[in-house]
Amino acid sequence: MCNPFNNRFDSNSNNSPIDDRDGSSRVVSGRILASWYGEAKAGAIAAKLPIAELDWFLQALSDLDRLALRLGTYQTRSRICLQVPFAHLQQLWQQRLEERVPLQYLAGQTAWRRFSVKVSPNVLIPRPETEYLIDLALKAAEGQRMENWADLGTGSGAIALGLAEVFPTAGVHAVDFSPKALDIARENAKNLNFGSRIKFYQGSWWEPLAAWKGKFDGMAANPPYIPSSLLPQLQSEVFRHEPHLALDGGADGLDSIRHLVRTAPNYLRLGGVWLVEVMAGQAKTTASLLEREGQYNNIQVFRDLAGIERFVLGYCRPSRERRL
Repeated sequence: MCNPFNNRFDSNSNNSPIDDRDGSSRVVSGRILASWYGEAKAGAIAAKLPIAELDWFLQALSDLDRLALRLGTYQTRSRICLQVPFAHLQQLWQQRLEERVPLQYLAGQTAWRRFSVKVSPNVLIPRPETEYLIDLALKAAEGQRMENWADLGTGSGAIALGLAEVFPTAGVHAVDFSPKALDIARENAKNLNFGSRIKFYQGSWWEPLAAWKGKFDGMAANPPYIPSSLLPQLQSEVFRHEPHLALDGGADGLDSIRHLVRTAPNYLRLGGVWLVEVMAGQAKTTASLLEREGQYNNIQVFRDLAGIERFVLGYCRPSRERRL
């Protein structure tokens, strides 16, 4: 196994430099990597991709940091550790250039809040704007005892991880319809030491949580909200590679949101938090749906860091039993 802390050699080192011409090793010399980096950079420019993507890709799959890439100091190193064989790394980059596969899928990971979250084409890539959902959940719960949260449509488990971190005494119940997505979410929870704090359920929205009716202190979700007709207009990276199950919100994008508005009062306690991310332009409509349902109060809309109305919050008030 390559140890980056023991393999950064100078010109006086007695170790022979690596010459991985066939690309089968997970260790490569700076000279060889620099030669490929130049070719990869030219490819990025031709494909109209930012060079920053190439740098992120290399940082994710090697022991290089941004400064080493920027200054080119890695070129004199005899050994650079890779997470995949060098030939495979080159193939992955070609997939980015030719097929527009998202970088996060190629690297198998993405940064979200303070976590490194595993991702695959079976889950939606967690977006930076969704991070603010966790901050809003924390703010919405001020002064309340939060013992149980539901993360509906958990995907990679990112929201569940965020909730478990900021509510250290609460249990988090994460649901997803996709068994393959749940496999990723469980692995993330285990790797980040939240395996005992987050319970996972396979099914549609609230259905697997029937035994918990009326017991949830809060619900957070990033449901599918793209109108079906707009899916082909999404970036190629999204439309061709991310799961449509996590994107397609029906004719107007609000199918899942309407369902959560209608069913959540069965599961939230009095004063329970209803918090959902929506598409740009949907916030006011979602707030109106909550208002018309007659089961929520203190309904609020929040903007993301780009100034887009992105999140809708409400609190459950006394309601009669409703069927799913």
